[in-house]
Order: sequence, then structure tokens, then C-alpha cells
Amino acid sequence: MKDLINRITINPEICHGKAVIRGLRYPVDVMLELMASVMTTKELLSDYPDLEHEDFLACLLYASNLKDRR
Repeated sequence: MKDLINRITINPEICHGKAVIRGLRYPVDVMLELMASVMTTKELLSDYPDLEHEDFLACLLYASNLKDRR
């Protein structure tokens, strides 16, 4: 699981410091919204061919970790 979270990066030079997938300018919040919609992982991978299944799992893990922040 630790390897998954390393797929999420935060860099002030990329997307104004928002959490993104592997520095690729795909914001985690946008990917989470898409996953919460009716799109399947298969459809997302088709629409975003430079992303991998593990990237979407990393987004979910990142969101899960946010609940522990105060």
C-alpha cells in the first residue's frame, strides 16, 4: 500500500500544488469525481491511456488518508 500512495505527488509547480497522479497533471480530486460517477475503471483507463489501474487505487487511498487529518 505504501507504494500506491507514492503515486500521488504534490508540487507547487504542477496544478497549483494540488495532489496529482505521478506528476502528470491529473488532479486526484478530478479522478475521484470521475470514479464516483458512473464511469468504470475500464472506461477511465480507456479515456486516460497514460494512467494505470494502480493510479486509481492510489487516489482512493489518498482520499481515505484525508479522513485521518484534522
